[in-house]
Amino acid sequence: MAGNVTLFIFMGIAGIFMAIPLVFVVSNAFKPLDELFRYPPTLFPRHITTNNFSDLFVLMSNSWVPFSRYILNTIIITGGGTLGHVIVASLAAYPLAKHDFPGKNLLFSMVVLSLMFTWQVTQVPNYLIISKLGINNTYLAVILPAFAYGLGLYLMKQFMEQIPDSLLESARLDGASEFRIFWSIVMPNVKPAWLTLAILQFQTMWGNTGSQFLRDEQLKPLQYALFQIVNSGPARQGAAAVVTLIIAAVPIIFFLIFNSSIIETMTTSGMKE
Repeated sequence: MAGNVTLFIFMGIAGIFMAIPLVFVVSNAFKPLDELFRYPPTLFPRHITTNNFSDLFVLMSNSWVPFSRYILNTIIITGGGTLGHVIVASLAAYPLAKHDFPGKNLLFSMVVLSLMFTWQVTQVPNYLIISKLGINNTYLAVILPAFAYGLGLYLMKQFMEQIPDSLLESARLDGASEFRIFWSIVMPNVKPAWLTLAILQFQTMWGNTGSQFLRDEQLKPLQYALFQIVNSGPARQGAAAVVTLIIAAVPIIFFLIFNSSIIETMTTSGMKE
């Protein structure tokens, strides 16, 4: 009992420290400008105001590109990149996990090796490939490279290896094709993996400004417009605080929506030979 109480107290203290930055981001969005520059900073606003939200609305309304256009661009880029990565990573991981073919270990070693490099290392090669394909300054220039993140393939392969081979063999004896086995048996049983992958990829795509490939303002995502406001100077720090809240809130909401599904599937998907 004493050990459990100590553990809960320690977890509670750690949880409070982890929650403080999020509380600080939320409270800053409702602080007046003078409180934002106050030192030492206060955790909660003394005079709650919504002027920061109205300032942000005015700034976005005066933009020559409609605010709805930025939102549409973000939905297309984030949705396409997330969905495409989950599908491509799953299709590529299935043969690596459940089939034997020449060069299998070499291919997987290349995937693992790619995890060691940051995006800056592949920035120039990616730009050259996109330019050669003729899709620069289009949505595909941002969406297509998202399909090739090695972490997703690695995660899906590790989960698919836990599925019993006897289950797949039974499906083959019943006449199921490989695609039927993949969609009807493998994917439902690795639901925790692709839901987790979708959350990680959504966060990555949500933070993408498209500055490397997108030149036309009509193609820029919401993140680009918000970052422009953040860099507008001290007079716009109230709107910048709201921008920070929006940037942090959307991935958190996306995680909370699928969090229960991940936990539920984790507890019911254990399969053994």
